[in-house]
Amino acid sequence: MSDRYGTDYPEDEPIIGGGYAPPAPPPLTPPGQPQYAGTGAGYEDDGEDALDSYEDDEYDEDDYDDDPRKYLSWWVSKRRQELTAPPKRIIDLEKESAVLLMTALETIGDQYGIYGFSGYGRDNVEFFVIKDFDESLDQPIKNRLDKITPIRSTRMGPAIRHATHKLKLTDAKVKILFLLSDGRPQDHGYGRDRTEKEYAIHDTKQALNEAKREGITPFALTVDRAGHDYLKTMCEDMGYEVVADIEALPSRLPQLYRRLTE
Repeated sequence: MSDRYGTDYPEDEPIIGGGYAPPAPPPLTPPGQPQYAGTGAGYEDDGEDALDSYEDDEYDEDDYDDDPRKYLSWWVSKRRQELTAPPKRIIDLEKESAVLLMTALETIGDQYGIYGFSGYGRDNVEFFVIKDFDESLDQPIKNRLDKITPIRSTRMGPAIRHATHKLKLTDAKVKILFLLSDGRPQDHGYGRDRTEKEYAIHDTKQALNEAKREGITPFALTVDRAGHDYLKTMCEDMGYEVVADIEALPSRLPQLYRRLTE
C-alpha cells in the first residue's frame, strides 16, 4: 500500500498515530480557530435525535391544540430554526475531534500523523496522508483536511497495518494508534457478503494485535451505539470506547490521549 497526497481526499475512517517523546524542542504556536475539516468519515447522521436538540421560543406542542393555523405557525418556526442551525453530521464531529487533538499535540510538542483510508475490495484500499509525522502543520495540510469527503467502504485491517509501519519508523518512546470510527469494518469481499462480519472483525483484530506486538498501543473509539457488539471481540484485551453521546466526541479524544500518555 502506498501513500497518497493531494487535495481531493475521499476517506472512510481516520487513523491518528501519535507518539510521546521526552522533552521536545519548543512547541509550535498553537493554531487559532482552525478551519477544519479534520479526518472524518462515514455517512450523515440519520437525524434521529435532531429535533430533540431544538427548543421553540414561541410554542410548546400543547400550545397549538387542534388549531391547524397555530400548528402550521409552530411547524414553520421549528423548521426555520433547523435550517439556520442544522444538526452536526457524524463526519463533522469526527473532524472537530481530530482538530482538537491536533491542537493539543501542537501545544505540547508531541509528534503525530493523521491518516484516512477508503476503498472497495482487497485490491483497492486507499491510504490518504493528511499529515505525516515529519510534516509541520501548515496551510497545505489544512487544505487537505478541508477536502476530505466520505466515500466507499471500511476495510480496516490493511490501513491499520500501514499506519503501524509508519509508527514503527518514528523514534517516540510511547506510540499510540487511535482508530476513530462510526461503524464496524466492512467491505466488498471482506466476508461472504455485506452482512457477514466475522472475517472483517477478526482481520481487524489481527492487525491491532500486530501493532501491539510492535510496542504500539492501539485504541478504538466509535460513535456507533452498537459498537460493543463487535469491539469486545475486535479489541479484546486492548482499549476501546463507545461514545454514546456523539456531541461529546470532540472533547473525549484529547482526554484519552492524555490518559494513555500519563
